[in-house]
Amino acid sequence: MSLVVYLAAFVFGMSSLLVLRRPRTALRKPLTLSTCVAIVLGAMVFVCAAPATLAAVNGLTGVPNFGAPMTYGMLSAYSCAMLVLLVNWRGGPRERVRRMVLRSVTAYGLVVLAIVALFALADAGTERLTDLDTYYANTPFMREMILLYLVGHSAATLVMCAMCLRWAREVTGLLRTGLRLILLGTLLDVVGFQLAKYTAVVARWTGHDLDFLSTHVAPPMASLGAVVCSAGFALPRLVPPARAQWRGLRDHRRLAPLWYLVRSASTAPEPPTDWWQLPQVRLQWREVSIHDALLALAPYFDHRVRERVRDTALAAGRSPYEARLAAEAAMLTDAARRAAAREEPPETDAGYRLHATEVSGTSGLVELAQALNGAVPAATTSNAPSAPSAYDGAARTSMTGSMKEPEEPHVA
Repeated sequence: MSLVVYLAAFVFGMSSLLVLRRPRTALRKPLTLSTCVAIVLGAMVFVCAAPATLAAVNGLTGVPNFGAPMTYGMLSAYSCAMLVLLVNWRGGPRERVRRMVLRSVTAYGLVVLAIVALFALADAGTERLTDLDTYYANTPFMREMILLYLVGHSAATLVMCAMCLRWAREVTGLLRTGLRLILLGTLLDVVGFQLAKYTAVVARWTGHDLDFLSTHVAPPMASLGAVVCSAGFALPRLVPPARAQWRGLRDHRRLAPLWYLVRSASTAPEPPTDWWQLPQVRLQWREVSIHDALLALAPYFDHRVRERVRDTALAAGRSPYEARLAAEAAMLTDAARRAAAREEPPETDAGYRLHATEVSGTSGLVELAQALNGAVPAATTSNAPSAPSAYDGAARTSMTGSMKEPEEPHVA
């Protein structure tokens, strides 16, 4: 039993580490802070509820069942944290949010104090690690303490269900998916944990024995519901950054042909090679270095190369955009060759700007990198007197499979 509960606590707690990516700025963001507090409190509930933890706490304090008010108080604090998280997540006027948070903290603070007071008044001298709720279901003050923590937890989950249902009708996408996961996890808690506990306790009141619901059904269902809830809270916050990092990794790899062509001309600092650098950081370094290299190669641009490839591509029926991209790829390859051979720059207009430098983001650079596959043959024959046929092959090759209409650029 303890192993299962500790595993749930570990999974629950790990989601807080994923959300808390930047601890220094988390304290300035109520949503991030409340998310991490709620997840950590949820993990602590499972740690405290494990029989091994209860036995250790009871032994250290010398008070039989001291772990009970500790666990129930932690569960009440977790219920409050979930409400505070939803209030901060929903947002609204600052005063209204602050007022609702204060009300929740005050109400559940009183519940925790009442749990401690009732335990102090009760006579619970027999240690029970797994069936305390049903064993003491008819004991004065213990009965009220058990009922109080269940009712407090039920009130929080019902409010969460209502808020998630109402809010899910107003939003779409990942936020709606996250709300549905929270709702599913909350319903698992209501049906699998709370209903099982209520049924077992009421059965004791009426002289029946349904303790297995409290000891064997409720704990794993509570663990499952908490894990699903944590996924609902974490999903809308983690998926967008994960997608951005995946795009960064993809674009970093797609820029490789362009980078290998121009890197000898770049004067930018060497990019970091540490394995822990995020893909977007690597992409930003590569993008800056490529732009620096393009500036260094601009004096070597031979516009005769560009015009020949462009005219050949247009004659082949390509669109003006495709023709321009193929022509610029051929001209850049020729410029890189001239710079590597330390040739004199051609006497041409130096004011021309590549399409890749006119668009934001990395989309233009990626398209230029894809077009380079067909630019090498054109560059190697740029000084040949009868070059159009060679450029025709280069233009055709550079446009197969990689020539598309400009994609909507994204900021790296």
